[in-house]
Amino acid sequence: MSQAQQAFKPRSNLTIEQSTALKYLTVMGYLEGTSFLLLLCIAMPLKHLMDIPEAVRYIGMAHGGLFIAYIIVLIGAASKIKMPIWAMPAGVLGSLLPFGPFIFDHYLKKSLKTANQAA
Repeated sequence: MSQAQQAFKPRSNLTIEQSTALKYLTVMGYLEGTSFLLLLCIAMPLKHLMDIPEAVRYIGMAHGGLFIAYIIVLIGAASKIKMPIWAMPAGVLGSLLPFGPFIFDHYLKKSLKTANQAA
């Protein structure tokens, strides 16, 4: 089996479509989480300590777009994957907290893996 085929191999009992939705959710979560950390750790200090507001304007705009895209991908993934009942509110709450999308992704994959092993 080639590497490309292995990359699209479904996790446990997930179909290829479900696995792809989970992959998109992971990528969007990492992008959204990274943009939030950039906003908090780089752009805000530049604005308030060095009086450079442009960083907040551009990183904030990118973060806003990524936040909306993350919520849309989260809703799409929830409709394709049998997520636990806590997953949708936790995903939204995680997107509002620093490091939240990374933690949410870890616990969602752990929960899906446990559910698939029990089935």
